[in-house]
Amino acid sequence: MGPKLDRTSLQWLAVMLITMICLALQGTLGWMAEYPDALIVPISDWLNVIMTWIVDNLGWFFLGISWVLEWPIKGVQWVLQALPWTVTAFLFCVVAYAASGWKLAAFTLASVFYILIMGYWVESMNTLSLVAISVPLAIMVGFAFGVWGFYSDRAERGIMPMLDILQTVPAFAYLLPILMLFGFGTVVGLIASVLYSFPPMVRNTIVGLRGVSSEVIESGLMAGATPRQLFWQVRVPSARRQILLGVNQATMASLSMVIIASIIGGTADIGWEVLSTIRKAQFGESLLAGLVIALMAMVIDRITAGLAARSDDYDPQAKTFAQRNRYWIAAVCGSVLCFAIAQVLPIFDVWPRAFEFSPASVMNDGLSFLVTNFRDQIEAVKTFAFFFVMLPAKIGLQGAVSPFTWGFALTTVHIVGYAIVMVGLAAWCTKRWSAQVGIVVLLFAIFFYFGLTKMPWPAVLLIYGFAGWKIGGPFLGIGTLLGLGFIVITGIWPEAMLSIYLCGIAVIISFMIGTALGIWGAHNETVSAILRPINDTLQTMPLFVIIIPFVMIFKIGEFTALLAIIAYAIVPAMRYAEHGLRSLPDHIIEAAQMIGATRSQMLWQVKIPLALPVMMLGLNQTIMYGIAMLVIAALVGTNGLEQTVYIGLSDGNFGVGINAGIAMAIIAIIADRMTQAWSRKRQEELGQKVG
Repeated sequence: MGPKLDRTSLQWLAVMLITMICLALQGTLGWMAEYPDALIVPISDWLNVIMTWIVDNLGWFFLGISWVLEWPIKGVQWVLQALPWTVTAFLFCVVAYAASGWKLAAFTLASVFYILIMGYWVESMNTLSLVAISVPLAIMVGFAFGVWGFYSDRAERGIMPMLDILQTVPAFAYLLPILMLFGFGTVVGLIASVLYSFPPMVRNTIVGLRGVSSEVIESGLMAGATPRQLFWQVRVPSARRQILLGVNQATMASLSMVIIASIIGGTADIGWEVLSTIRKAQFGESLLAGLVIALMAMVIDRITAGLAARSDDYDPQAKTFAQRNRYWIAAVCGSVLCFAIAQVLPIFDVWPRAFEFSPASVMNDGLSFLVTNFRDQIEAVKTFAFFFVMLPAKIGLQGAVSPFTWGFALTTVHIVGYAIVMVGLAAWCTKRWSAQVGIVVLLFAIFFYFGLTKMPWPAVLLIYGFAGWKIGGPFLGIGTLLGLGFIVITGIWPEAMLSIYLCGIAVIISFMIGTALGIWGAHNETVSAILRPINDTLQTMPLFVIIIPFVMIFKIGEFTALLAIIAYAIVPAMRYAEHGLRSLPDHIIEAAQMIGATRSQMLWQVKIPLALPVMMLGLNQTIMYGIAMLVIAALVGTNGLEQTVYIGLSDGNFGVGINAGIAMAIIAIIADRMTQAWSRKRQEELGQKVG
């Protein structure tokens, strides 16, 4: 006998009944389909008034800060441009060797030669100069806030929501207020980079300091350490590994934002090179420049990660001054030698133009050949995805099915048949698994038939608010209602639904494919070895670079955006699925084997249910990655909130851009809280330790 409907299931059925009533009435009650213009709260106008007042009355102050910050950037740019390329390359290789050995040093040297041969040295140094200033600033600010949050619970309660907002507000939305306050120039990228990249440092600092064992603290106190000594000589060294991981994450976030900031053209850096060639539809040039960003990101990521991994290797015992400082000595002596050689041999000072080589024209010809000869196949893929997946999710089967799209018109027989099939499937899922799975099937059936953008906004608020309440309690339910209600009353609900529709499809596909690959990798070492470098590459590759091949092959449009989001968001789904399955307790697996479980039973009835909380955290990160790429997708012709943010940036409309950015942050925070709450709830049910 299958599971009976419990109270929660009956409540869900009531919610769906109310939803169907709203759907039936929205044709008569127009306000259900579209929020009345007369009731829209003009948040955007208010924000514009506030910003105008700030610029008029305090603009001189911010411009002064901008003037001050320009000097260190110009100084670093001058140094990097003046130094012979051999000196810079040698220093990078020394740091790479110190961080992770010869392999990383060789990869770093190869990356340097790629940049030189492709002729992007000047642009790369301009990008590096911004990173060189923004990263230390982000680390200092993040460390200070982390220490404050560690020592003060009240401060932490205020800091954490601020970090959530800073990490979920779209990148473009950062640029607009900074541009209006600090003026046009490289400082915009610097400040945006610091704001975007210091939150990971804060989180890792707090986690690291709290992870110091009480025994270590007691030893320091017994040794007579003062509070200052206890902090700097006991807590910080013990938390060094976690803090350096924060440095790694802050560095990567900083590089990512510096590239995004190039959209305003503040400096002749590599990000602007990528963006300008994309706009000119120059596939070869944009991909070659994009690979420069990818290589820089990979090198910096592996260096900072390597330094974090080796942070506990230091052993001062029985070492001379030269042994302890061998890398510093090598860096100084090698740099002096390279500088001296560069004065004698110009090739070691400035890379000759004659030695530059670009295969861009060959790549462009190859793309033209691909697009010309496989045009029918490319269009077939786009057409199928648009008419049979994207359009039904957007406007529902009721709007998507027609003789032109599906080859037939939707009749009463089809509608009744669809209803019978979906109700039958829900009943089977309820009997086979649980009532919750059956409810999910019914909700999917409603959304897929009517379309997300055609759903009455009161019904959507009810569904998501009730889901938040059931998953995370009354606080999350009320917070979800208030957050979505804000989007409704500010008049950007239609754009929000377009963003959720596109990102939702991408997240579902990414999670399904990524989880399947992760499960495969967890059971096959060869597959795992293949997936690992792919994951590393996609995770360190800046978002602009990922989108290039899709734009060039499929042109601009929602399908291109969908593919780019999938390519970026699939990484955490793969990582968490494999990690969750590989981390299962051995005694549980052995017990299942002893009772005679088959491979199929072991996977579906033992491993996946136990690993599901970790997989749900992968879904959490898949959603976050999807939203991050969705913002960049505004450049290729989407029409949701991300496009509104981009329009606000282009038009200098602070209120419009920030309002849409806040709406995207609300959606991201709601998704984050729901998935994390579900994971914690599932862990508690399984008796697992809740992290």
